[in-house]
Amino acid sequence: MAEIRKPEQRPQRPMFSSGPCAKRPGWTPDVLGSALVGRSHRSTAGIARLKHAIDATHELLQMPAGYRVAIVPGSDTGAFEMALWNMLGARGIDVLAWEAFGKRWVTDIVAELRPNDVRVLNADYGHLPDLSAVDFDRDVIFPWNGTASGVRVPSGDWIAADRRGLTFVDATSALFAQDIDWSKVDVATFSWQKVLGGEAAHGMIILSPRAIERLMSHRPPWPIPKLFRLVDGGRLDEALFAGETINTPSMLCVEDYLDALLWAHSVGGLSALRQRADANAAVLFDWIARTPWIANLAADPATRSNTSVCMRFTQVAEGALAERRIAERMTTLLANEGVAYDIGAYRTAPPGLRIWCGATVERADLVALLPWLDWAYSKALGQQN
Repeated sequence: MAEIRKPEQRPQRPMFSSGPCAKRPGWTPDVLGSALVGRSHRSTAGIARLKHAIDATHELLQMPAGYRVAIVPGSDTGAFEMALWNMLGARGIDVLAWEAFGKRWVTDIVAELRPNDVRVLNADYGHLPDLSAVDFDRDVIFPWNGTASGVRVPSGDWIAADRRGLTFVDATSALFAQDIDWSKVDVATFSWQKVLGGEAAHGMIILSPRAIERLMSHRPPWPIPKLFRLVDGGRLDEALFAGETINTPSMLCVEDYLDALLWAHSVGGLSALRQRADANAAVLFDWIARTPWIANLAADPATRSNTSVCMRFTQVAEGALAERRIAERMTTLLANEGVAYDIGAYRTAPPGLRIWCGATVERADLVALLPWLDWAYSKALGQQN
């Protein structure tokens, strides 16, 4: 491949990381000016800000009545593990794993909690497990969107409406960008730093009425750390859902998340956020379709993520080691040019690229990035040869 001339036009914002993700357009630190720094999060004002974040999340996501939301520690990982530690063990469990984060939940369940009846449904990167094999008499655990593989479930149609078990959904790179049928979701978790571009370390847990009933009727056989406890004295800890967090949250991060929610409403709400992500991903999908050296890692078009778009190389004949070197050279070249930061594939994924297309990314920046990807590939391939 002949080396391509360096492009002239650059993305205005070169942040394409899959987490933490780009801040919302127009963001500056000035939005944090009203944060309750130096104040207790348990003050009347502090609790009011936290409760506002909870209520605004419920409203933006258009959740049904009866679904409860709480801010919890440990980002999405802490929120999801909180759900697992509190509610598993009442039924058999099906865990779906097709990339790094699904496998993390397998490890938590099989190696740490060790319940008696667990089935693991695996698939390689780029594919989903056989969804028809899932037994909804059991608890079912899966990521809605696999951030490290760019493979998502195509919809909620495969989830049984009359299920007896609960569905536990790691939704951190899907919420605010993909259509989620709440009637099919009993537990969902996410972190602020993904689709809305908030700051890290805080997670959110969403519970359906069925999940709350499980909390009231089931006591797991393992100890639950204080940081994970959703039940207090045999009753749901209502304070958590009113803004009284288990540990001390950063009020700077809370203010930043509130700003992201306000921006989301200003651009048109949930449907507009999804449309922005779809339009962003379409830029990459169209480029992939006309570019012979790259392909979408997701084999089935119906499962291709519109947020974490993952790509594999198609024309590096020397194998995975050479592909990894090409990817490293490309990402280094693009970062050094100030054109794209943090777009390498996840460390356990096949060598390639991963570009975030969530709603806080501007479509024009993705359009400007494409010639640079071609340039970086030709340059990296020349170095390889």
